[in-house]
Amino acid sequence: MTASITSLAVLAVGALSALFYARRRQWIELALVVLAALALAAMFADLRQSGSVAANITLSTDAAGNASEAALLAVPQAGAILLRGDGLREAQWRDLPARPLQWKPAADADLLWLDFPRRVALGRMFQFSVRRGQAQAGWRLQLLAENGQLLAEARAAAATDKLSLQWLPPLAEAMLLQARLLDAAGKTIAAGPLPLQVVAAAPLQVLGRFDAPSFDARALNQLLAEGDAVLDWQLTLGKAIARSETARVPLTQPNLLLVDAAYVEHLNPAARAALLAQVAQGAPLLVLGANAADAALWQREFGLRLRPQSATTEKEDMRQFSINGAALALTPAGLNPDAPAGAAWTAAARDDKQQAWLWQRDWQRGRVLWLGVADWHRYVISAPQPLSLWWQQLLDRAALPATQKSAWRLPDPMPVPGLRSELCGQGFKPGEEVRLDGMAAARWQARAEQADAVCVALWPRAPGWQKFASAGQEGMEYIYAAGDWPAWQRALRRDATARYAARSEAKPALVVAGAAGAVATGAANAPVNPRLGPEATAAANGAPMPAAPFALLFALCMLTLWWREQR
Repeated sequence: MTASITSLAVLAVGALSALFYARRRQWIELALVVLAALALAAMFADLRQSGSVAANITLSTDAAGNASEAALLAVPQAGAILLRGDGLREAQWRDLPARPLQWKPAADADLLWLDFPRRVALGRMFQFSVRRGQAQAGWRLQLLAENGQLLAEARAAAATDKLSLQWLPPLAEAMLLQARLLDAAGKTIAAGPLPLQVVAAAPLQVLGRFDAPSFDARALNQLLAEGDAVLDWQLTLGKAIARSETARVPLTQPNLLLVDAAYVEHLNPAARAALLAQVAQGAPLLVLGANAADAALWQREFGLRLRPQSATTEKEDMRQFSINGAALALTPAGLNPDAPAGAAWTAAARDDKQQAWLWQRDWQRGRVLWLGVADWHRYVISAPQPLSLWWQQLLDRAALPATQKSAWRLPDPMPVPGLRSELCGQGFKPGEEVRLDGMAAARWQARAEQADAVCVALWPRAPGWQKFASAGQEGMEYIYAAGDWPAWQRALRRDATARYAARSEAKPALVVAGAAGAVATGAANAPVNPRLGPEATAAANGAPMPAAPFALLFALCMLTLWWREQR
């Protein structure tokens, strides 16, 4: 619109100048003015060359994800891609420019999506989930050790497309587990390796203060000590008797402040303010609410509304937990948050019956948490492992994570030989050397999409554990064989293709001429993305005409006109 107005204004000025020269009968000058005005108006008019839409290419991928090299090389000159098959992996799509994609993925019940952590801390549960392309009943998911021993199993009692299982690793080591999917008749549907690195957890730093002795506090102290936590522990046994446990190393920045409700209630206002100031700086405060007695104080100081536990419904209010196949039933605290606990308080965790047992609120940079269950000491002997796992899950939720100087990131869910993969790291500097076992050394590079990390590309050569090191830190990643988990590889290619389609922004009404003839978009072959990308828009509208020739013509006309005026 602006270009049209400017061109009209230039033509109007040129017409007035031409009228001036016509009245003086200076016909050569009149011709020069008209020609200059037309050239300048054309320069501002954003004229475009008439063009045609570039031809489509047909890109076919086989079951292994292989595509024709000629078709891949022709993508930059194509107007759109007609895709047949499941598509390419993420690294391959990233090497291609964005082009409108016409692709209709076929329904396939054999696709698999695997979800599992490749690295867990010792004492944490390893959770493995599998999702299938179609819901079925009776199928099983098994986790096997390297020697074939069954470690865990999950069965689909009803028709479902997803199964999950859990397993507690016993040692800190790198292991190559195996997973297997069986149908209702016991026939193997799919099987393959699951690489897992179990690493020693960083010791948790806990500052504990208790004003009343209890079996629960003693059991918790024992659990934390067995977990190699660094404890600064003080327990008041009487008016002049206290039990103290000094930390083996200085607690510079505790991961958790652990107190019972009686300790907070018995603090003087200045000491309570100092405790909350420490919380405001970022330290989480976990309050064991079993011995709370002053509901008014919690309402006044913390904005937490507490109500007494009903004696008639105490059995129904027991919190029920299923931990690794074992059942835990914990007694609710005598005073627990009301249903509307307070404007700033929310339920942070619920049991198997969807009853809240942990509440929290933000306190500037930190948090205050209220634990509303008790009597876990009853399971120290009868169910020590489930109790330890329950507390581990609670501490993972409540405590600050241990600080690490550096950490590895593995964005590629399934690296395979011959296909470009990526290794990223936090805490490393761009330009630092990365040593890759069996490959040439590389250097970290900053990436726009990885604001807090640096990355390096690598091309794995063979399946197995790929080791790497940088700045004194070592790590490794498992490289899958090309034939591992074919159904998962197909699912990964489909996901990567869908992301490429979103990036290419195809238009469903585009009609182009391809290698197989004219292809019209319709309901039977609808593109994934409903918009037209920049490349297709440019092809449809034509390329803009260069402005330099018009500018040169305008300059020559004006110079000639000036020379004639000076004679």
